[in-house]
Amino acid sequence: MPNLNKLRTALSGGRGGDPAADASLSSLTPLRITLTVFFALDGFLFAGWVVRIPAIKEQTGASASDLGLALLGVSAGAVVTMMFTGRMCRRFGSHPVTVVSSLLLALSIALPARTHSVLTLGLVLLVFGAAYGSLNVSMNSAAVDLVAALRRPVMSSFHAAFSLGGMAGAGLGGLVADSLSASAHLLALTGVGLLVTALAGPSLLRHTAPPAGAPDPTAARKSATAPRRLDRRTRGLVVLFGVIALCTAYGEGALADWGALHLAQDLHANAGLAAAGYSLFALAMTIGRLSGTALLERLGQTRTLVTGGVLAALGMLLGALAPTTWLALLGFAITGLGLANIFPVAVARAGALAGPSGVAAASTLGYGGMLLGPPAIGFLADWFSLPVALTTVALLAGVAALIAYSARGVSAPAPADVSAGRIRAGVPAEVPARSAPQEG
Repeated sequence: MPNLNKLRTALSGGRGGDPAADASLSSLTPLRITLTVFFALDGFLFAGWVVRIPAIKEQTGASASDLGLALLGVSAGAVVTMMFTGRMCRRFGSHPVTVVSSLLLALSIALPARTHSVLTLGLVLLVFGAAYGSLNVSMNSAAVDLVAALRRPVMSSFHAAFSLGGMAGAGLGGLVADSLSASAHLLALTGVGLLVTALAGPSLLRHTAPPAGAPDPTAARKSATAPRRLDRRTRGLVVLFGVIALCTAYGEGALADWGALHLAQDLHANAGLAAAGYSLFALAMTIGRLSGTALLERLGQTRTLVTGGVLAALGMLLGALAPTTWLALLGFAITGLGLANIFPVAVARAGALAGPSGVAAASTLGYGGMLLGPPAIGFLADWFSLPVALTTVALLAGVAALIAYSARGVSAPAPADVSAGRIRAGVPAEVPARSAPQEG
């Protein structure tokens, strides 16, 4: 393990460090707060839509299979848009793209409640998915730049905000479900999204994306516009981290849509206890992400990924195969703790290797896994059983741990850019690669 205390002291300006540099880094705090708001808003809006899916199903008269096909519109819209968003971030900057995408997401969330056929719903969800995918790539790209400038592994804190926003959105949706129609609820979410974006957007637009280790606006503009040629090895590594993100996001999507049904149908839990299953999973994931920075600084990225994958695999095996509700709930909580930091770390490492293009590629694979996981579980449940289908979450978590361990030696993106690559990863150029925290 590296001597993190010495490394952190050198980076923070403490004990002989540069006080001016420390002051420059502290000036990035408003940007960090603003980005955190956008992550929380994203989770809040998406969860608000998810809790109204049953009402939309009834409104459109869709069968379960028809609804599953319509929901693929979210996946298709997100996946198609994500790769284009990486190019837009390089051309216009990740901050403007984040603001525009947030506005589009807020506007599009009201559309599903206006539909009365499965075909129309699917088309509307293409638009919603496109906005959702674009926002996730652009704000993750902005977060990767900020993480590199801060030289601290704080990526998990942004995803903790997403989880907290999701919990708030789901909780509020559950409270108003009986008193507000889906149309009124989603229209209110549009108002919230537009208001938050109008308040936080100007702050984000005032900040240019900081380059790694040197918060200089002029350098930031050059860094954002300069294309990076990626060799085959770097592209392969980006895909590798994208697959890690996919394996773990698959579990998030599966538990969101099928966890409560497993508790109610297979373990005969009452409605309240079944609903608490996903809440417990989300709470455990949020706790894991809030402690993610400290965990990454102590263990490093590779050990965090491997430990998280193994923990999630064991937890999901317990959650899927436990004979009692309480053991299943314990398994869900362990799974949430295990999965908590894998996705943000995988996206951050892809971004450190390849900039916005890396974030776009890893996010495309990752969010594709989150959105395609629920229908995959449904098909497997029809062929086998729901508990057996849920064990695939454990299988993919184990695969993610194995891939992370195999990629433990990854550091710089290219030989010609070794110093820049190490700075991006939060390590000074003069520190040997084996001492980097992300090496585990």
